[in-house]
Amino acid sequence: MKEWTREERYRVLQSPEEIRDLHDRIAQSPYRQAYHVQPVTGLSSDPNGFALYDGVWHLFYQWCPWGAVHGLKYWYHVSSKDLITWKNEGIGLAPDCEYDNKGTHSGSAISDGDQLYFFYTGNHRDENWIRTPYTCAAILNEEGKPVKLDKPLFGPRSDYSEHQRDPKIVWNEEKKKYFIFIGAQTLDLKGTALIYESEHLLDGWKFAGQLRVPGYEEFGGMWECPCIQRISGKDVLIFSPQYTKLPGRGESTNHNVYLIGQMDYDTLTFTPEGEFRYLDYGFDFYAAQLAANVTENDKAVMITWIGLPDNHYPTEEEDWEGSMTLARELRIRNGRLYQTPVTGIEQLRDGEWTESGTIPECCEADLTFAPGDHEIVFFAKEDGSGGFRIRYDDSAGICTVDRTGMNKRFNQKVFEVLEMPLESPLKTMRVFIDRSSIEIFVNEGEETFTSHVYPEAEERYFTCTEGCGAKVFRLKPSVTDDFVI
Repeated sequence: MKEWTREERYRVLQSPEEIRDLHDRIAQSPYRQAYHVQPVTGLSSDPNGFALYDGVWHLFYQWCPWGAVHGLKYWYHVSSKDLITWKNEGIGLAPDCEYDNKGTHSGSAISDGDQLYFFYTGNHRDENWIRTPYTCAAILNEEGKPVKLDKPLFGPRSDYSEHQRDPKIVWNEEKKKYFIFIGAQTLDLKGTALIYESEHLLDGWKFAGQLRVPGYEEFGGMWECPCIQRISGKDVLIFSPQYTKLPGRGESTNHNVYLIGQMDYDTLTFTPEGEFRYLDYGFDFYAAQLAANVTENDKAVMITWIGLPDNHYPTEEEDWEGSMTLARELRIRNGRLYQTPVTGIEQLRDGEWTESGTIPECCEADLTFAPGDHEIVFFAKEDGSGGFRIRYDDSAGICTVDRTGMNKRFNQKVFEVLEMPLESPLKTMRVFIDRSSIEIFVNEGEETFTSHVYPEAEERYFTCTEGCGAKVFRLKPSVTDDFVI
């Protein structure tokens, strides 16, 4: 694996021609996705600036152009009219100002009137590599490009650590104010969020205080990508706690969780109605972002990075890595979030797969189950060995997902086997397979499991125990892989 120097990782992209050959080379990879957003070159990580505006869905992702490495970050822009078919739009935000000289880091978007506004973390470092995170803003111009404000909205607070980032902008109708939630870390290394308020989007911002979440005062060492949204009269708080191990998550110290409750903007207190839940039980799922400007109050729309910080994946050898999940609709049922693929995803179906015992490289598998134990295997070899195995124990109500049988193994010291507990017996499973990912929706979205997977040519077989019914559909491509910078 290549060892990157700081100079290589933080090199400024001067011309598209510097990475054209890299794009052409990685475009030949057998693991390039067909219907998931992926990096035009190099690395993609957190989704950013996700919003519906003037009939178009805008999505940006953290992008390091040079290779599968975290270094100088840009916002790369993709767009869609239906959350299914995406096209590359080019660089959205570049680290070209003093206050973001070492990266345009994660953030969010919101519309107000006839304009779309973006809020992001400007990652500044001085000659001694000391970080200063600034909260910055930009406005979408008539050409569809974000244009930055001349100055940051505000800088970091000295009574918290340098880890202050990922602004989430929200409007509170009752208070008639905007609020920004910032992922943060206290000086004694506890995860939290900071809250700023203003009556205007681009000025007047003042520190309101620290978010209070009773029972979560010592939960993780940093809360990345905080996100809050009201769904069906409840507030949903999503965040990614770092630097901590959580039950059932192996050796990982990076997670994505949610709480359902009520947010009090007077006291800055989020009161949970129950314990935290994992947003997804899979190996590779992080930095979820909910879209702004969704008009239906009974749902949210979410996209997440398929990947984890500090983990490594086989396509790093090809100088690229990362994908976004399918867009998902989130609803509250029975005191929890249910996730389903975005409405209309069926338009990608390209006929039913009739080669029994095998699966195509890009497909949807709809499974139904009779009562009892089951084992489902994707990507097995012809003799039934290996593969990506899902074992359901009916008496325990647990699905155990095991990818140790795949030829290409990775992140073995973090986890290769994880459990997904179910609150109701296994009845259905909707599985979306692309060339380097698998997304599993159990019991109409009661639980989900997302993973990278890198099958080789011989790993194309599918098996399921008796009592499992399966329909498999080929899926058409829906994302462009055009070289647009």
